[in-house]
Amino acid sequence: MKIDLTDTTSSKINSGLIEARRSIGAGAVGMVLTLVIVTDEGSAYDALKAAGDASREHPSRILAVISRPGRSPRARAEARLDAEIRVGSDAGTGETVLLRLHGELAAQAQSVVLPLLLPDAPVVVWWPENAPENPSRDPLGALAQRRITDAVTAESPVEQLATRAVTYAPGDTDLAWTRITPWRSMLAAALDQRHTKVESAVVEGESYNPSAELLALWLASRLDVKVERVVSEGPGLTGVRLRTAGGDVTLDRNDGLLAKLSMPEQPDRMVALKRRETSELIAEELRRLDPDDIYAASVRYGVEKLHRINSRREVIDAPDDAEPVTLPPAHPVASPTRTKATPKAAAPKAAPKSADKSADKGADGQKPNAS
Repeated sequence: MKIDLTDTTSSKINSGLIEARRSIGAGAVGMVLTLVIVTDEGSAYDALKAAGDASREHPSRILAVISRPGRSPRARAEARLDAEIRVGSDAGTGETVLLRLHGELAAQAQSVVLPLLLPDAPVVVWWPENAPENPSRDPLGALAQRRITDAVTAESPVEQLATRAVTYAPGDTDLAWTRITPWRSMLAAALDQRHTKVESAVVEGESYNPSAELLALWLASRLDVKVERVVSEGPGLTGVRLRTAGGDVTLDRNDGLLAKLSMPEQPDRMVALKRRETSELIAEELRRLDPDDIYAASVRYGVEKLHRINSRREVIDAPDDAEPVTLPPAHPVASPTRTKATPKAAAPKAAPKSADKSADKGADGQKPNAS
């Protein structure tokens, strides 16, 4: 069932939801959370489809916030709210409300969304694209217990991870991290079977793939070893190699469907490692709403620490000396100190030590990460 409301208010939308539930005989509200999707007209269909599929596992009220500030001065000065209510078979197992905010109202989305939140239920905000630089300080993000972004949609996904490290607050997560859950599970299970120290690791994946970067950061932070980031042709993540004294533990996936797990003194095994749909990723994120400390530790480790090698095994970015840098706080709780690597030789060799440091700082951050 669908109900269109033009030039409406949040109060009329709530009344429309009650009327729609009664008309289909669903008087009781059995939803467990409110999922707010901040998107545009171009991405709304795919985002709503993924959220609707995920709602079969997590019945929820889905609020799609679509800003339409207008192109002309007259349209930008106008403030109007149009809504479309979907219940029953048109909205999965919950309720869906499309909120189109016109003109000046587009800058006040939180005032429209707040009266529509389910009472005494968690709130999750998802930005399929164009996520804010600091999700926890965004007006809509401040309403949520969980904030979901997707670094793969950014213009520079690897640089986006560095931004997420600086602005991280408890409750933040990224779908690039969710995509590597099966990889992390498989590698952890392999190391449980073979009790030996990992000396180094190699992660292979497409260039500018944030999931490959996060997997390398997770291995580096948890195992405290040097990790090489090798660029491959994909699709997505293509392989991980853990080097040990007794031989390599490898997990290779070349087709995006099946992976081969190889361990010393054991036969090779084929494991299912399919690239998952967005609906599956959202459903996984909605299973837990507490802070993800492992994601926080991994993303804060620092993408500039990875040893980058291209497909021809040539070093393309291998920082030498590291210099401690304190990040600005992104939350009332101060962010921890992380290490930021600097490129090689920004000053002559004969320069004094203090001059070397100042020159290194001046050259830092000028070269984009290539992953």
